[in-house]
Amino acid sequence: MNAPFSRRSFLATSATAAGLFLTNPALAIEPFARKEPGPMKLSLAAYSFRKELTAQKGKPAEMTLFDLVDYCRDQDVPGVELTSYYFPTDFDDAYLLDLKQHCHTAGISISGGAIRNDFCVEPAKLQSQLDEVEKWIKAYATLGAPAIRIFAGKVQKGSTTEEAIQRCATACNTACEIAAQHGIFLALENHGGITASPEDMLKIVKQVESPWFGVNFDSGNFRNFGNVYAELAKIAPYAVNAQVKVEIWQNDRKVPADLSKIVNVLKEANYGGWVALEYEAAEPPKEAIPVWLIQLKTLL
Repeated sequence: MNAPFSRRSFLATSATAAGLFLTNPALAIEPFARKEPGPMKLSLAAYSFRKELTAQKGKPAEMTLFDLVDYCRDQDVPGVELTSYYFPTDFDDAYLLDLKQHCHTAGISISGGAIRNDFCVEPAKLQSQLDEVEKWIKAYATLGAPAIRIFAGKVQKGSTTEEAIQRCATACNTACEIAAQHGIFLALENHGGITASPEDMLKIVKQVESPWFGVNFDSGNFRNFGNVYAELAKIAPYAVNAQVKVEIWQNDRKVPADLSKIVNVLKEANYGGWVALEYEAAEPPKEAIPVWLIQLKTLL
């Protein structure tokens, strides 16, 4: 692996990051300095078609990522999130370049990507997580994606929340070294575990000192709150990517989302950039998604 992801480099970064933050909290990342709301562009996340993009019981998947790009063109959606879960396991540079060429000739921009990672694993397993992140940074750099959403994880048995937060922040700092070399943002998603609350999530974010790091704002992932929109407003100023779901969790109960409120939260944070629909509701996606896309086009 490249030098930034060597085990020695990771351990050195761990000690340095922890020490710098404890002795000089002014180094903590601040919200992005945006004077006014920027243009928001609509995208569609591949996870919206998770069933169709996944092979079922020996049968090939109904859709490929190439088909998803064509679907976005048919729906007049300018962006697509090419989630890593649906790439062929044996993909190579030729595949990536074919996919990039297909997106460009279809007039569809790649708004970002997503990878599976866990930065709360025990120290002996963390290097393999970092190696996997490096692999996908390079793949998405070939595609020309501007941002990758990543995950934190949950507290491991025998550990504490404070240890997990510190471990995740240190791993994010290390991962950002290679992301910076390729000009790609790493966007930490509010996705349960140690990012289940805005306060704990921001404890991680504020320890990552990189201009290539921010938050993936996901409107549907906070759960145990009476006013989810107020909680989302706490992380919106740090967003470098945004996802909208058509349902939210309110006091641990799933209810329809108010899309206008979600968009207003982003506007009030002066956000500008991609807003991806990640459809997870019960209705068949091919029937429901076009309806939601029309609403989002109007709001954005």
